[in-house]
Amino acid sequence: MNKEYAVGLDIGGTHITAAIIDIVDMKVIDSSLHKESFDSNLPVEEVMAIWEKAIRIAIENSKVENTTGLAVCMPGPFDYENGVCWIKGQSKYEHFYGLNVRDLFQNQLKLSGDFPILFENDAVCFGKGEVFKDAENLSKKVMAITLGTGLGACFIDKGTSISTGNAVPKDGEIYDLPYKEGIAEDYASVRGLLGGYFALSGKKLNNGLELFNLATAGDALAVKAFEQLGEDLAAIVAPWLEKFAADSFIIGGKIANASEFFLPVFNKKIKEAGSTISVAVSTDNEKAALLGATSLLYTA
Repeated sequence: MNKEYAVGLDIGGTHITAAIIDIVDMKVIDSSLHKESFDSNLPVEEVMAIWEKAIRIAIENSKVENTTGLAVCMPGPFDYENGVCWIKGQSKYEHFYGLNVRDLFQNQLKLSGDFPILFENDAVCFGKGEVFKDAENLSKKVMAITLGTGLGACFIDKGTSISTGNAVPKDGEIYDLPYKEGIAEDYASVRGLLGGYFALSGKKLNNGLELFNLATAGDALAVKAFEQLGEDLAAIVAPWLEKFAADSFIIGGKIANASEFFLPVFNKKIKEAGSTISVAVSTDNEKAALLGATSLLYTA
């Protein structure tokens, strides 16, 4: 069988990861994996230039001459079918509100109008990729989340993403669920972590990595901030794990790398809520998301 390749993009609030995907064997070409960190609130032209740079480096490193599509994992709110960004008031992509990102890619990369550029929710891509990696999950109900700049979620039943019905929240999203003094994402996200640490210590940090380093060094208040995140996350997801009758719960995103500090409390609170669900932390968030996007586009 002839090889066929696609460009996969995992786009977050502070980074883009690009890779070339072998869509026959559904594998990431490791040499092509390239990541760029950036401020997503930069002007649109500057962000698009960074995205183009990541794509071109990935293609160059892969040695692949032709690609047949672009699969993009993108945070919401986003019109995935039409490619329009509706992110607003989330401290990311403020200049992209109302813009057609498919058109932006076509213009930036000088692609023909019939070149496939398809979008999917980043959390759905992650969840799909995790299910795709483990065939056993294809017979299960899986809830997966991405913890990072935002709080993404997906509900997958036997390999199919579920976003409607009483068993899942509206649009399958949990970030905007009412919680405490605001919404879930105000507490279960990087800004939630940093806000929690500030409330405890009176100190402002610039990013989650600083907090992780403090916790690793034994800072009791940093550890407590992570533990509070674990408690909040359990309170947010427990009702939906029950309603969806999930068999497993998978945690991904940047904050998953600090699971040693929040997972014990999360597991304790979930058990107290009566759940016996299997909880796992993803070890390769980005590859899972890239595979998930590509599997949605080419194995449907």
